Amino acid sequence: MINKAVLPVAGFGTRCLPASKAIPKEMITIVDRPVIQYVVEEAVAAGIRDIVLVTHGSKGAIENHFDKHFELEASLEAKGKQELLEELRSIVPGDVNIISVRQSEPLGLGHAVLCARPVVGDHEPFAVLLPDVLVDCEGLERNDLAGMLDAFERTQRSQLMVEEVPFDLVYKYGIVDTGGEIPGPGESRPLQGVVEKPAVEAAPSDLAVIGRYVLPGRIFPLLAETPPGAGNEIQLTDAIETLRRAEGVDAWRMRGKTYDCGHQLGYLEAILAYGRRHPRYGQGFRELLARYATEE
Repeated sequence: MINKAVLPVAGFGTRCLPASKAIPKEMITIVDRPVIQYVVEEAVAAGIRDIVLVTHGSKGAIENHFDKHFELEASLEAKGKQELLEELRSIVPGDVNIISVRQSEPLGLGHAVLCARPVVGDHEPFAVLLPDVLVDCEGLERNDLAGMLDAFERTQRSQLMVEEVPFDLVYKYGIVDTGGEIPGPGESRPLQGVVEKPAVEAAPSDLAVIGRYVLPGRIFPLLAETPPGAGNEIQLTDAIETLRRAEGVDAWRMRGKTYDCGHQLGYLEAILAYGRRHPRYGQGFRELLARYATEE
Protein backbone atom coordinates (compact mmCIF):
# COMPACT_ATOMS: atom_id res chain seq x y z
CA MET A 1 0.00 0.00 0.00
CA ILE A 2 1.46 3.37 -1.06
CA ASN A 3 0.88 5.86 1.74
CA LYS A 4 3.42 8.65 1.12
CA ALA A 5 3.18 11.59 -1.25
CA VAL A 6 5.79 14.28 -1.91
CA LEU A 7 4.56 17.80 -2.71
CA PRO A 8 7.33 20.19 -3.87
CA VAL A 9 6.26 23.65 -2.68
CA ALA A 10 9.59 25.49 -2.38
CA GLY A 11 9.44 27.42 -5.67
CA PHE A 12 9.02 31.20 -5.79
CA GLY A 13 5.97 31.09 -8.06
CA THR A 14 7.20 33.63 -10.59
CA ARG A 15 4.39 32.68 -12.99
CA CYS A 16 1.90 33.95 -10.40
CA LEU A 17 3.50 37.33 -9.71
CA PRO A 18 2.53 39.82 -8.39
CA ALA A 19 -0.03 37.70 -6.47
CA SER A 20 2.73 35.44 -5.11
CA LYS A 21 5.10 38.21 -4.02
CA ALA A 22 4.11 38.15 -0.34
CA ILE A 23 2.20 34.84 -0.04
CA PRO A 24 3.07 31.38 -1.36
CA LYS A 25 1.47 30.66 -4.72
CA GLU A 26 0.11 27.45 -3.20
CA MET A 27 -1.94 29.57 -0.77
CA ILE A 28 -3.80 31.46 -3.49
CA THR A 29 -7.49 30.73 -3.00
CA ILE A 30 -9.84 28.75 -5.23
CA VAL A 31 -13.32 29.71 -3.96
CA ASP A 32 -12.88 29.14 -0.19
CA ARG A 33 -9.63 27.24 0.28
CA PRO A 34 -6.05 27.45 -0.99
CA VAL A 35 -4.84 25.46 -3.97
CA ILE A 36 -2.57 23.32 -1.79
CA GLN A 37 -5.54 22.10 0.26
CA TYR A 38 -7.24 20.70 -2.85
CA VAL A 39 -4.04 18.81 -3.73
CA VAL A 40 -3.71 17.38 -0.22
CA GLU A 41 -7.38 16.35 -0.32
CA GLU A 42 -6.73 14.59 -3.63
CA ALA A 43 -3.88 12.62 -2.07
CA VAL A 44 -5.88 11.72 1.04
CA ALA A 45 -8.84 10.56 -1.06
CA ALA A 46 -6.46 8.20 -2.90
CA GLY A 47 -5.34 6.60 0.37
CA ILE A 48 -2.19 8.62 1.08
CA ARG A 49 -1.61 9.19 4.78
CA ASP A 50 1.85 10.82 4.93
CA ILE A 51 2.11 14.16 3.10
CA VAL A 52 5.71 15.32 2.70
CA LEU A 53 5.96 19.04 1.93
CA VAL A 54 9.30 20.01 0.41
CA THR A 55 9.30 23.64 1.37
CA HIS A 56 11.36 26.81 1.84
CA GLY A 57 11.85 29.27 4.68
CA SER A 58 9.54 31.78 3.01
CA LYS A 59 6.65 29.28 2.82
CA GLY A 60 5.71 29.13 6.51
CA ALA A 61 2.08 29.97 5.67
CA ILE A 62 1.66 26.52 4.10
CA GLU A 63 2.82 24.72 7.23
CA ASN A 64 0.67 27.02 9.37
CA HIS A 65 -2.41 26.24 7.26
CA PHE A 66 -2.13 22.55 8.06
CA ASP A 67 -1.23 23.09 11.72
CA LYS A 68 -3.66 23.41 14.62
CA HIS A 69 -4.57 27.03 15.49
CA PHE A 70 -5.56 26.68 19.12
CA GLU A 71 -6.46 30.34 19.76
CA LEU A 72 -8.66 30.59 16.67
CA GLU A 73 -10.40 27.30 17.44
CA ALA A 74 -11.03 28.36 21.04
CA SER A 75 -12.50 31.66 19.81
CA LEU A 76 -14.83 29.94 17.35
CA GLU A 77 -15.94 27.47 20.01
CA ALA A 78 -16.65 30.27 22.50
CA LYS A 79 -18.78 32.07 19.89
CA GLY A 80 -20.72 28.90 19.05
CA LYS A 81 -19.49 28.78 15.46
CA GLN A 82 -19.42 24.98 15.46
CA GLU A 83 -19.79 24.43 11.71
CA LEU A 84 -16.81 26.65 10.92
CA LEU A 85 -14.84 25.04 13.74
CA GLU A 86 -15.44 21.56 12.35
CA GLU A 87 -14.46 22.75 8.89
CA LEU A 88 -11.12 23.99 10.22
CA ARG A 89 -10.50 20.80 12.15
CA SER A 90 -11.19 18.67 9.08
CA ILE A 91 -8.44 20.33 7.01
CA VAL A 92 -6.12 17.54 8.17
CA PRO A 93 -7.91 14.26 9.04
CA GLY A 94 -6.79 12.65 12.27
CA ASP A 95 -5.04 9.75 10.52
CA VAL A 96 -3.02 12.00 8.16
CA ASN A 97 0.48 13.30 8.89
CA ILE A 98 1.87 16.52 7.42
CA ILE A 99 5.68 16.39 7.34
CA SER A 100 7.90 19.28 6.23
CA VAL A 101 11.44 19.16 4.89
CA ARG A 102 13.43 22.10 3.55
CA GLN A 103 14.94 22.58 0.10
CA SER A 104 17.77 24.93 0.96
CA GLU A 105 18.39 26.17 -2.58
CA PRO A 106 16.41 26.05 -5.84
CA LEU A 107 18.17 23.27 -7.74
CA GLY A 108 15.20 21.91 -9.67
CA LEU A 109 12.29 19.51 -9.29
CA GLY A 110 14.55 16.47 -9.14
CA HIS A 111 16.46 18.01 -6.25
CA ALA A 112 13.21 18.91 -4.48
CA VAL A 113 12.05 15.29 -4.66
CA LEU A 114 15.49 14.14 -3.50
CA CYS A 115 15.08 16.29 -0.38
CA ALA A 116 12.28 13.93 0.71
CA ARG A 117 14.63 10.92 0.68
CA PRO A 118 15.24 10.86 4.46
CA VAL A 119 11.48 10.65 5.06
CA VAL A 120 10.49 8.25 2.27
CA GLY A 121 13.57 6.02 2.07
CA ASP A 122 14.96 4.01 -0.83
CA HIS A 123 12.71 0.96 -0.47
CA GLU A 124 9.18 2.34 -0.50
CA PRO A 125 7.15 3.59 -3.49
CA PHE A 126 5.62 7.04 -3.25
CA ALA A 127 3.60 9.58 -5.22
CA VAL A 128 4.70 13.02 -6.38
CA LEU A 129 2.05 15.72 -6.84
CA LEU A 130 2.94 19.11 -8.30
CA PRO A 131 0.71 21.61 -6.47
CA ASP A 132 0.34 24.00 -9.42
CA VAL A 133 -2.07 21.53 -11.01
CA LEU A 134 -5.56 20.68 -9.78
CA VAL A 135 -6.90 17.32 -10.94
CA ASP A 136 -10.69 17.49 -11.01
CA CYS A 137 -12.31 14.06 -10.76
CA GLU A 138 -15.88 15.21 -10.21
CA GLY A 139 -18.32 12.39 -10.96
CA LEU A 140 -15.75 9.58 -10.70
CA GLU A 141 -16.16 6.89 -8.05
CA ARG A 142 -12.42 6.98 -7.28
CA ASN A 143 -10.03 9.73 -8.26
CA ASP A 144 -7.33 9.44 -10.90
CA LEU A 145 -4.49 9.31 -8.39
CA ALA A 146 -6.08 6.24 -6.78
CA GLY A 147 -6.32 4.62 -10.21
CA MET A 148 -2.66 5.32 -10.89
CA LEU A 149 -1.64 3.94 -7.49
CA ASP A 150 -3.57 0.77 -8.34
CA ALA A 151 -1.70 0.52 -11.64
CA PHE A 152 1.63 0.68 -9.82
CA GLU A 153 0.55 -1.94 -7.27
CA ARG A 154 -0.56 -4.23 -10.09
CA THR A 155 2.46 -3.86 -12.37
CA GLN A 156 5.23 -2.64 -10.01
CA ARG A 157 6.17 -0.16 -12.76
CA SER A 158 6.51 3.59 -12.33
CA GLN A 159 3.54 5.61 -13.57
CA LEU A 160 3.30 9.09 -15.12
CA MET A 161 -0.18 10.58 -15.32
CA VAL A 162 -0.98 12.02 -18.75
CA GLU A 163 -3.87 14.00 -20.19
CA GLU A 164 -5.05 14.42 -23.76
CA VAL A 165 -4.48 17.99 -24.96
CA PRO A 166 -5.44 19.70 -28.25
CA PHE A 167 -2.90 18.66 -30.87
CA ASP A 168 -2.28 22.24 -31.93
CA LEU A 169 -1.12 23.01 -28.36
CA VAL A 170 1.33 20.13 -27.84
CA TYR A 171 4.24 22.58 -28.17
CA LYS A 172 3.38 23.85 -24.66
CA TYR A 173 3.82 20.51 -22.89
CA GLY A 174 6.02 17.51 -22.23
CA ILE A 175 4.49 14.95 -24.61
CA VAL A 176 4.83 11.20 -24.09
CA ASP A 177 5.78 8.69 -26.74
CA THR A 178 4.01 5.35 -26.27
CA GLY A 179 5.06 3.93 -29.62
CA GLY A 180 1.67 4.58 -31.17
CA GLU A 181 -0.08 2.42 -28.57
CA ILE A 182 -2.40 5.02 -27.04
CA PRO A 183 -3.89 4.14 -23.62
CA GLY A 184 -7.59 4.61 -23.05
CA PRO A 185 -8.78 6.62 -20.04
CA GLY A 186 -7.81 4.78 -16.86
CA GLU A 187 -5.24 2.63 -18.67
CA SER A 188 -1.44 2.47 -18.85
CA ARG A 189 0.92 1.86 -21.74
CA PRO A 190 4.71 1.46 -21.75
CA LEU A 191 6.55 4.74 -22.16
CA GLN A 192 9.18 5.05 -24.88
CA GLY A 193 10.18 8.58 -23.95
CA VAL A 194 9.04 12.15 -23.27
CA VAL A 195 9.54 14.96 -25.78
CA GLU A 196 9.62 18.41 -24.21
CA LYS A 197 7.51 21.00 -26.07
CA PRO A 198 7.70 19.38 -29.52
CA ALA A 199 6.71 21.07 -32.75
CA VAL A 200 3.18 20.04 -33.71
CA GLU A 201 4.40 18.08 -36.74
CA ALA A 202 6.98 16.21 -34.64
CA ALA A 203 4.81 15.34 -31.61
CA PRO A 204 4.63 11.59 -30.93
CA SER A 205 1.13 11.90 -29.41
CA ASP A 206 -1.27 14.38 -27.86
CA LEU A 207 -0.79 13.06 -24.30
CA ALA A 208 0.88 15.53 -21.93
CA VAL A 209 2.58 14.88 -18.58
CA ILE A 210 0.54 16.78 -16.00
CA GLY A 211 2.46 16.60 -12.72
CA ARG A 212 1.42 13.36 -11.03
CA TYR A 213 3.89 10.48 -10.64
CA VAL A 214 4.15 7.19 -8.79
CA LEU A 215 7.79 6.19 -8.34
CA PRO A 216 9.80 3.54 -6.50
CA GLY A 217 12.17 4.51 -3.71
CA ARG A 218 15.05 3.43 -5.92
CA ILE A 219 14.58 6.67 -7.87
CA PHE A 220 16.46 8.44 -5.06
CA PRO A 221 19.92 6.96 -5.79
CA LEU A 222 19.34 7.83 -9.45
CA LEU A 223 18.45 11.42 -8.55
CA ALA A 224 21.55 11.65 -6.35
CA GLU A 225 23.68 10.68 -9.35
CA THR A 226 21.83 12.78 -11.94
CA PRO A 227 23.97 15.70 -13.14
CA PRO A 228 22.38 19.13 -13.58
CA GLY A 229 20.53 19.43 -16.88
CA ALA A 230 18.37 22.16 -18.36
CA GLY A 231 18.71 25.44 -16.43
CA ASN A 232 21.57 23.92 -14.44
CA GLU A 233 18.96 22.11 -12.35
CA ILE A 234 18.53 18.44 -11.40
CA GLN A 235 15.64 17.30 -13.57
CA LEU A 236 13.20 14.64 -12.37
CA THR A 237 12.58 13.67 -16.00
CA ASP A 238 16.27 12.75 -16.44
CA ALA A 239 16.13 10.30 -13.52
CA ILE A 240 12.82 8.88 -14.79
CA GLU A 241 14.43 8.31 -18.20
CA THR A 242 17.28 6.39 -16.52
CA LEU A 243 14.66 4.33 -14.67
CA ARG A 244 12.74 3.71 -17.91
CA ARG A 245 15.80 2.34 -19.65
CA ALA A 246 16.54 0.04 -16.73
CA GLU A 247 13.11 -1.38 -15.94
CA GLY A 248 10.35 0.41 -17.86
CA VAL A 249 7.92 3.21 -16.98
CA ASP A 250 4.25 3.52 -17.94
CA ALA A 251 2.06 6.42 -19.02
CA TRP A 252 -1.30 6.32 -17.18
CA ARG A 253 -4.08 8.25 -18.90
CA MET A 254 -6.34 10.18 -16.58
CA ARG A 255 -10.13 10.33 -16.81
CA GLY A 256 -10.74 13.70 -15.14
CA LYS A 257 -9.64 17.21 -16.07
CA THR A 258 -6.77 19.45 -15.00
CA TYR A 259 -6.46 23.14 -14.21
CA ASP A 260 -3.03 24.76 -14.26
CA CYS A 261 -3.27 27.16 -11.32
CA GLY A 262 0.28 28.36 -11.92
CA HIS A 263 -1.13 30.26 -14.89
CA GLN A 264 -3.67 33.05 -14.49
CA LEU A 265 -6.25 31.73 -16.99
CA GLY A 266 -5.99 28.21 -15.57
CA TYR A 267 -6.55 29.65 -12.11
CA LEU A 268 -9.63 31.55 -13.30
CA GLU A 269 -11.00 28.44 -15.02
CA ALA A 270 -10.57 26.48 -11.79
CA ILE A 271 -12.59 29.11 -9.92
CA LEU A 272 -15.35 28.79 -12.52
CA ALA A 273 -15.38 24.98 -12.33
CA TYR A 274 -15.25 24.65 -8.55
CA GLY A 275 -17.34 27.74 -7.83
CA ARG A 276 -20.33 26.68 -9.94
CA ARG A 277 -20.76 23.43 -8.01
CA HIS A 278 -19.76 24.62 -4.54
CA PRO A 279 -22.34 23.35 -2.01
CA ARG A 280 -22.57 26.69 -0.19
CA TYR A 281 -21.79 29.30 -2.84
CA GLY A 282 -22.60 27.49 -6.09
CA GLN A 283 -26.11 28.78 -6.65
CA GLY A 284 -25.15 32.37 -5.98
CA PHE A 285 -22.06 32.06 -8.15
CA ARG A 286 -24.09 30.66 -11.06
CA GLU A 287 -26.48 33.60 -10.71
CA LEU A 288 -23.53 36.01 -10.84
CA LEU A 289 -22.21 34.32 -13.99
CA ALA A 290 -25.63 34.54 -15.64
CA ARG A 291 -25.89 38.21 -14.73
CA TYR A 292 -22.49 39.08 -16.15
CA ALA A 293 -23.21 37.01 -19.28
CA THR A 294 -26.25 39.18 -20.05
CA GLU A 295 -24.17 42.36 -19.63
CA GLU A 296 -21.72 41.48 -22.42
